[in-house]
Amino acid sequence: MIHKFISYYKPHKKLFALDMLCAFLVAICDLFYPMITRNLINDYVPNRQLQLIFIWAFVLLGIYLLKAGLNYFIQYYGHVVGVRMQADMRKEVFTHLQELPFSFFDKNKTGVIMSRIINDLMDISELAHHGPEDLFVSTIMLIGSFIILCTINVPLTLIIFAFIPLLIWFAAKKRIKMTHAFTETRVKVAEVNAGLENSISGIRVAKAFANKEYEIQKFQKDNLAFQKAREFAYKAMAEFFSGMNFIVDFLNVLVLLVGGYFVYQYKIQLGDFVAYLLYINLFLRPIRKLIQFIEQYQSGMTGFKRFIELMEAKPESEIETPIQLQDVQGQIDFKNVSFMYDENSHILNNINLTIEKGKTVALVGPSGGGKTTLCHLIPRFYEIDEGQIYIDNVDIKKFDRMSLRKNIGIVQQDVFLFTGTIKENIAYGNLDATDEEIIEAAKQANIHDFILHLANGYNTYIGERGVKLSGGQKQRISIARLFLKNPPILILDEATSALDNATEILIQQSLDKLAKGRTTLIVAHRLSTIKNADEIIVLTDKGIEERGSHKELLNKQGIYANLYESQFTLA
Repeated sequence: MIHKFISYYKPHKKLFALDMLCAFLVAICDLFYPMITRNLINDYVPNRQLQLIFIWAFVLLGIYLLKAGLNYFIQYYGHVVGVRMQADMRKEVFTHLQELPFSFFDKNKTGVIMSRIINDLMDISELAHHGPEDLFVSTIMLIGSFIILCTINVPLTLIIFAFIPLLIWFAAKKRIKMTHAFTETRVKVAEVNAGLENSISGIRVAKAFANKEYEIQKFQKDNLAFQKAREFAYKAMAEFFSGMNFIVDFLNVLVLLVGGYFVYQYKIQLGDFVAYLLYINLFLRPIRKLIQFIEQYQSGMTGFKRFIELMEAKPESEIETPIQLQDVQGQIDFKNVSFMYDENSHILNNINLTIEKGKTVALVGPSGGGKTTLCHLIPRFYEIDEGQIYIDNVDIKKFDRMSLRKNIGIVQQDVFLFTGTIKENIAYGNLDATDEEIIEAAKQANIHDFILHLANGYNTYIGERGVKLSGGQKQRISIARLFLKNPPILILDEATSALDNATEILIQQSLDKLAKGRTTLIVAHRLSTIKNADEIIVLTDKGIEERGSHKELLNKQGIYANLYESQFTLA
């Protein structure tokens, strides 16, 4: 995992190298002050060498000015490296999400995915910047201060460094607990985000049912779980930092005690002892940096681990050399097709069906019969378990997935519009479309006149998911989007079932225009909308039970006739 993390430095290696160089020079600068102080106390002050005192004071000031400039570079460009790495990871994981199958999104909450992309990567930029820098500077400082301390007094230095193994043992022991604590915190914050995203998306439903208290209780449950996980993480951190800091402070006491004794025994000069005390602080500073690094490492790497887990989710499969789907005629064949979402949900079994090019075929039947699932198999939103699906006598698995989907248009009952303008949402059907083509698509969908009456016309902001529009208006925009896409194969999945009669008639006219000359598959709840279909398929959990025209199925007096009569009676 560390090797993978290091690979993200590669695009920014020049800036990173400069950052490390600056950090190295800062470490060297810090080593000068105790050396100059030692000479001042042992030589320049006792011998009243005022000129050398001023000279070295100005040298020290120059060193500190240089250090200030280096620290500016480290603070700014060092963080820039981390932020750019974080952005690279975020782009990579978002790109990967575009390649994941529907089944992944069926199993994972939107809020959890968002948390992994946003929250889990936040601490990575800090780790990317401070991690290598702290390790590098700490190593330089430890080695440098150890060498210089040995030049002052070897026995005292060996006594101090003898406690380093104790520090390492304590850090390693507490690190395991911190890893578990931080991982658990990541999981809980993702659950909070998921619940929050779900509650805010459904705020209108919650208000309509006056369920404010229930929503608060539901949120508080996740919130308290996160709180407890965070408290556990802080407990682990408290144990770690208090223990580590005690050991570090104990080293200060040890230096004062042993060093003072050495001065008393005339084994070390006073100036050397003062310099030693200053160098011990330099020695302890990298230890504190290492303590801080461990916290950053835990936080950053737990986030990176979850990032890797997301990146390891298997994308949609593709054969080695797929072919492009072009010049589509539109014949679709299902041959012995079986599909299940999991072991406990067998949806389709041994389905055989041919939809001739340019024909309109309707799927009807009770809920749970697999009508929508059957439609989702054509653009390969899900992979079939058995059998084959052909378009123009070619197995769809041989087609490039993107070219396959570009030739299939889908209108669903639950229309999704992106936050933005009407123009942007219609243009989603063809991102290269001109304004004239967008307007023509809107006219075909019977939405142009409505748009012109809006204050900002096509540039009208429609709110999140098109919340400012009615169901019929959203549906017509989605139809305009498909007119612009102009696909040879069309799937209408209960596109009018949630609309009132007047709006349904208007949209049905648009759909009739859209379906003209295309191979069309309709999933219908209102049977009155599919009377003119070339063929009607009755699909249940037992498979295809009836097929034929509207009149033929009525004459059979079977499932379709019962469904039709029940709707007519209710009407």
